[in-house]
Amino acid sequence: MDLSGIGAVLFDMDGTLVDSDAAVERAWERWASEYAVEPAAALAISHGRPADQTIRRLLPALDDAAAAVAAARQLALQYDDLSDVTATPGARELLSTLTRSGVPWAVVTSADVRLAEARLGAAGIAPQVLVTVEDVREGKPAPEGYLRAAALLDVPPARCLVVEDAEVGLRAGRAAGAMTAALKGLDGDVRLDDLGQLARRFQAATAAS
Repeated sequence: MDLSGIGAVLFDMDGTLVDSDAAVERAWERWASEYAVEPAAALAISHGRPADQTIRRLLPALDDAAAAVAAARQLALQYDDLSDVTATPGARELLSTLTRSGVPWAVVTSADVRLAEARLGAAGIAPQVLVTVEDVREGKPAPEGYLRAAALLDVPPARCLVVEDAEVGLRAGRAAGAMTAALKGLDGDVRLDDLGQLARRFQAATAAS
């Protein structure tokens, strides 16, 4: 895939720019024990989704008020668990490459703003644009978050590259009309082992232009 036409890069946060997998799993495992849910069932569907969507699927009998309390509890378990949160391999190299190349970038996450700012801060990442679950009416796999980020960067979605490590996020990127780069063995327009690979591809594209 030719990266020379990419006008902006839109990143997922957890598992993509920020290595927070252990913290996410700890929070869901503890939440599951409190709500008598099988932890494996929670972990199987939680990655990349807003907490309230996951809880609706796990506990469909909850009314709106109870579901909101359950979602708030799940997020509360994550806010202060930052001890092993760090940037993913190649993340800083890629962000530096984009900045030098003049390619704008944004973070689009299913986390709320408090959690997003905490994890990005722990990883030493300061996004130019941050779109959280609080900024959209419908979270991933709906495309709204990625469409909003593209609009804020003033780049058409078709010239954006969405970088994701979860199928639900890749679906959101495709629905937005963007190109996709996929981590963790998932299928996208570009497949990546880590973000360093994408940094080197951007460097090569810049050198060739």
